[in-house]
Amino acid sequence: MKYALLVAWREYAENAKTKGFWIGLFLMPAILFLSIQVPVWLEEKATPTRYFVLLDQSGSLAPVIESSLERAYQRKMLSALNEYARKYGQALNGTGGTPATPDPLSEFAEGTPRALETFVARGGREHFLVQLQPRLKPGAPTFREPRRVFQRADLPAGISPKAELTAIAEELRPYLRGSTKSAVDGRPVEISAAVLIPPHVDKLIVRPAATPAPGTAAQANTRSPGPPDQIQYWSINASDFSLRSEIEQAVNTEIRRQEYLARGMDGAAIRAVEQTYAAFASLNPKKEKGKEAIDTMDTIKQWAPSGFVYLLWLAIFVIIQMLLNNTIEEKSNRIIEVLLSSVTPGELMMGKLFGIAAIGLTMVGAWMVALFGILSWKSGGASELAGQLLTVLHSSNLVPLFAIYFLLGYLMYSAFILSVGSVCNTIKEAQNYMGVLTMVMMVPLLTMTFIPKDPNGSLARILSWIPLYTPFTMMNRATADPPMIDLIGTLVLLIFSTAVALWMSGKIFRLGILRTGQPPKVIEMLRWVTRRDG
Repeated sequence: MKYALLVAWREYAENAKTKGFWIGLFLMPAILFLSIQVPVWLEEKATPTRYFVLLDQSGSLAPVIESSLERAYQRKMLSALNEYARKYGQALNGTGGTPATPDPLSEFAEGTPRALETFVARGGREHFLVQLQPRLKPGAPTFREPRRVFQRADLPAGISPKAELTAIAEELRPYLRGSTKSAVDGRPVEISAAVLIPPHVDKLIVRPAATPAPGTAAQANTRSPGPPDQIQYWSINASDFSLRSEIEQAVNTEIRRQEYLARGMDGAAIRAVEQTYAAFASLNPKKEKGKEAIDTMDTIKQWAPSGFVYLLWLAIFVIIQMLLNNTIEEKSNRIIEVLLSSVTPGELMMGKLFGIAAIGLTMVGAWMVALFGILSWKSGGASELAGQLLTVLHSSNLVPLFAIYFLLGYLMYSAFILSVGSVCNTIKEAQNYMGVLTMVMMVPLLTMTFIPKDPNGSLARILSWIPLYTPFTMMNRATADPPMIDLIGTLVLLIFSTAVALWMSGKIFRLGILRTGQPPKVIEMLRWVTRRDG
């Protein structure tokens, strides 16, 4: 065992000196940080303001569209203010024996019914900041308003708003293509979209077929208007539907309101009826009495294992590749022959396993520390989601299970890799075997998002009892309270399978490590395993 540990230390030291180890050590935390922060940066700085032209020849829909876009902006404003309050605000506490001071901002909290309506009615940003001022932390920066993503621009000069829409569209083409710029507040800007509304919108309404009364003809308009008779949305950006969706929803809501009035219905009463609903509560019977309601934390807890499955897969795949390259390189350079003059093949194999395992645990440990560090930083008011995820990690058994399944999964897959590495002389020869192993390892990735939806279903239970997939599948089921027979039985089977795989690998490694020439076929390697040691 002494010599195996010496080999393990050598493997660890040699791999720790490589650039690949340090790149892998810092790359994952960097990717994690950027995956959280880059979308924020892009939203704040990289997304340009998109200017659009709105021409409403009917004169009835432009105010509705502008009101809808303003409402969307105020929703964004409220979200930014809540984020600002979480980051720079302090809790209000009572004094003496009095209860805690009620938070005046609680009525604006995300998820509160009619929070946006209350926010707008109370004065919006100014009212929110006045209420927040007494509880701001010292040195808090000034609140920065979010940018307006969409802003209306006037119809370019020289284009008559009363002309035919076809003619107007033709004159707008150079602006929409970017070859000609318009002016907003004296600044040249690009027009990203144009919305052209024909004068007789009421004639464009598509109504569903109605069942005619006996003896009468159906009066419903079931014909879809042709392209010239439609509300036209012009844009070369076919991947961004946000502006079109906002405008389309606002227009259709207003048209339905006018339909109610035309049919003698009370529009306000109809809206009130449309807002009437039956309250549904999602409850979990496994939670303790009085706390059965399912919240965001429960959803995070259910899906967090999928992230660990991907991390587990990535860690095992990267580390066994490192083990394969290391073994083949030493064999091709004949370093193996020098090592075998001092240690037995078994000690060499175990030393490699322990050494590369230590490298893997170092990398995974650094990734976990980085994960907790980034989540702790983001949860300090910067991100409520990060705080909830951090709470889930602290309160669950995800991290210990990850360590167990990583170690057993690594040892099992490393057994196959050492067998391949011992009989191959070059990476090219090993690729045939690695291709098969890679396809086997793709199954956990393909089922990674399906299993959390049915964690105790037939597929999840079947894959759990296949040792090659046990680490990934059981990791994915970790927070779903799998049956005890699955939890303990699969773990025992995995330990047994790993031991058998290491034993088989040891026999192949001993016979193949000094072998040269063409790699043996799988049948021949199986004969090595069944051969009795003489």
